[in-house]
Amino acid sequence: MKESVYEQMKSALQELAVAAKLRQGKLLVIGCSTSEVRGGHIGKDSSLDVAAELFKALSEVQRDYGFDVAIQCCEHLNRALLMERAAAEVRGYEEVNVVPVQHAGGSMATTAYEKWSDPVAVECVRADAGIDIGDTFIGMHLKHVVVPVRLAVKEIGAAHVTAARVRPKFVGGDRAHYNEALK
Repeated sequence: MKESVYEQMKSALQELAVAAKLRQGKLLVIGCSTSEVRGGHIGKDSSLDVAAELFKALSEVQRDYGFDVAIQCCEHLNRALLMERAAAEVRGYEEVNVVPVQHAGGSMATTAYEKWSDPVAVECVRADAGIDIGDTFIGMHLKHVVVPVRLAVKEIGAAHVTAARVRPKFVGGDRAHYNEALK
């Protein structure tokens, strides 16, 4: 029997949390097309029910590891992101004024806005890791040196899944030495 989208999401996020060393103080960005998860075309078959299942898995993994989350909105909101106010303020992110709704923001951002205690929208973030569900293209929201993470979970529902972590830039030359733990 095929796993539910909840189980797929939870498994993918747990694997990424370990690979990216996500913990308190780290930021995970999520791009998600619930249309793609349902087997539809991005932006054409949005589902709050699917978002609720994905968000439930996210909330459980976030609670276990302690990282912060930014959820990318759709192109209608210029890929703004939703996050908890405390997480945005500690990073110095400037709030923008928009309230996501299912067809202008996306189902995941809409769900986060409804479920989080004090959500805000911001224009950009520099995240430590990311998961892209349905080819929503989250790269603009990651720090500079991105390393692909090959997850065992290749799809959530019908949506293609990719993930990444970041690492510090290597600086120096031939004689430079590096901290292997940061690779």
